[in-house]
Amino acid sequence: MPPIIRKLCGCVVAALILGVVVQTCARAYTGSQVTAWQDEYRHQAAIPFPDDNPYSAAKADLGRSLFFDPILSGSRSTSCTSCHNPGLSWGDGLARATGDGGAAMALRAPTLLNVAWTLVLGWDGKFRNVEAVTFAAISGPIIMNLPEAEAIERLAEIPGYVRAFADVFGDGRITRQNIEFALATYERTIVSAPASFDRWIGGDEEAISPAAKRGSTLFTGKAGCSGCHNGWAFTDGSFHDIGTARGDDIGRGRQFPTSLKLRFAFKVPTLRDVARRAPYMHDGSVPTLEGVVDLYNRGGVERPSRSLEIRRLGLTANERVDLIAFLRTLTSDPVHVLVPILPRGVKIAVD
Repeated sequence: MPPIIRKLCGCVVAALILGVVVQTCARAYTGSQVTAWQDEYRHQAAIPFPDDNPYSAAKADLGRSLFFDPILSGSRSTSCTSCHNPGLSWGDGLARATGDGGAAMALRAPTLLNVAWTLVLGWDGKFRNVEAVTFAAISGPIIMNLPEAEAIERLAEIPGYVRAFADVFGDGRITRQNIEFALATYERTIVSAPASFDRWIGGDEEAISPAAKRGSTLFTGKAGCSGCHNGWAFTDGSFHDIGTARGDDIGRGRQFPTSLKLRFAFKVPTLRDVARRAPYMHDGSVPTLEGVVDLYNRGGVERPSRSLEIRRLGLTANERVDLIAFLRTLTSDPVHVLVPILPRGVKIAVD
């Protein structure tokens, strides 16, 4: 019997150790159920890549260069890393993202952590996959502000990029689709590193504090966080109105204007690395984790679109402290990210 199970004495303690909600102690938990809980939260190892854009190391390397290269912005000074900085857990640390022209956007830049597992992207879900985001950002007037044709022309003037595209795609053509495929391949390799939470559910009972263990029970029980933040990435990828957005800030409702429940609904973000990703919410309106927990404790604006998961929680001050202690266990140690040497040099025309 594994060490993490051996010391358990009752289903309430089992919930405390494994971070799984126990609604009742009427029945005993079997070994298979414990295994299922561990499997749900165990950090994923294999990254899924689509059949029409399979992984290759050369393609990921090309995508890394494109991701870090400011040549793909109108001013040649903004890159994908301007909004998705690896040093900021692949966000930008701002309440509202800033575009190539310096103007603040309407929404916060989402993290790219674990984007390979995200079925639809964007706070309102308007992107069908990772590839579809590429030129919405590059050509977006308030994002990177570079027309597609000019982006292709700039890359085609650099011998290093011409060679790289030829190595990856065979014919050497620099096209919109090939740019999308390369960038998306690299972005899918952006995966959160294991955290103290992962060591804990792997059997190390000392990996997290007693307060965090109490917080895990709140997370899956009284606080109800796991209703939306579940699975190893701590998101179900759905959209909910949590009772905060107002006015024209209607989120998923723009894609489904006749849906009452999707009005004011926004994407449920991953909680991986959450302690390093302030400020919070889709609009960056909450500066701290303490503020997030207080917001959910109040329950948000009561209205027809508000998610059934949102309600007044009645958490005590000590319970809020414990819940935050658990949330902090989802943040990994910093990981060094390889920054590429970018290809440069202008193509010389041959008569």
